[in-house]
Amino acid sequence: SRGAIGRHTKMQNVRNVKLPDPRIISGIVQTAVFGGAGAYGLYHSFFNVEGGHRAIVYNRFVGIREKTYSEGTHPMIPWIERPITYDVRARAHQISSHSGSRDLQMVNITLRVLTRPDANKLPTVYRNLGTDFNERVLPSIVHETLKSVVAQYNASQLITQREQVSLAVRSQLISRAAGFNMLLDDVSITALTFGREYTAAIEAKQVAQQDAERAKFIVEKAIQDKRSAVIKAEGEAKSAKLIGEAIANNPAFITLRRIEAARDIAQTMSESNNRVMLNADSLLLNLAEIEKKK
Repeated sequence: SRGAIGRHTKMQNVRNVKLPDPRIISGIVQTAVFGGAGAYGLYHSFFNVEGGHRAIVYNRFVGIREKTYSEGTHPMIPWIERPITYDVRARAHQISSHSGSRDLQMVNITLRVLTRPDANKLPTVYRNLGTDFNERVLPSIVHETLKSVVAQYNASQLITQREQVSLAVRSQLISRAAGFNMLLDDVSITALTFGREYTAAIEAKQVAQQDAERAKFIVEKAIQDKRSAVIKAEGEAKSAKLIGEAIANNPAFITLRRIEAARDIAQTMSESNNRVMLNADSLLLNLAEIEKKK
């Protein structure tokens, strides 16, 4: 039948199709596999070290290599070696510590330090501390150093000798950090506070000192007032004596004083806004009456 003839023809055409040579297909697949592997291996044969960083290399067979790699691009063996990068720039850390002074006062000190790893000792740092060396080492040595230094000073000395305390903390902290291959660029005390009891005692002392100074001022003022009163009394007695002698020797002295008093009264009244009528008796100028009495 026609259907059978058509199916036979199609089968014949399929048999006549020429397939690619298997060797060519195998070559293409091998090229793709080996080319991809080569590109991947070439890409992972180098690593970059950014500015401000250093790197060390871990080898699966020999462990950490002793060489430290500076900034730039460096070769490595892919799948066998991997880089470990460290930031060697100074980083700021702020740590607070609660310590006791020599006179048993509790002191809260906040310390700010700038730290960085020793770039020449990075393999040792990685073996002993890893990459989070700051969090592992810094809090413990800061607390230990602060407690050791603060215990050598009284609470008042921590305030008056703050620079000396800061230098002592810096010296001991640099020495302790060097044992862990860490470098400290700066150490400074940013905050120094005392407990509530000591603060209250200082305030009470200041109030007592102010009260003492006030009492001393009152006593001094009383003494000065007494001296002033004595001097004033002596002056008035001497003045009365001189006036008495002047009157006895010269009766016209009283008339002169009456004229001076009248002049003062007249000047005061002239400067007043009110109009006042005064007679000679009020102005102490009744000189005719004085002459009659004489």
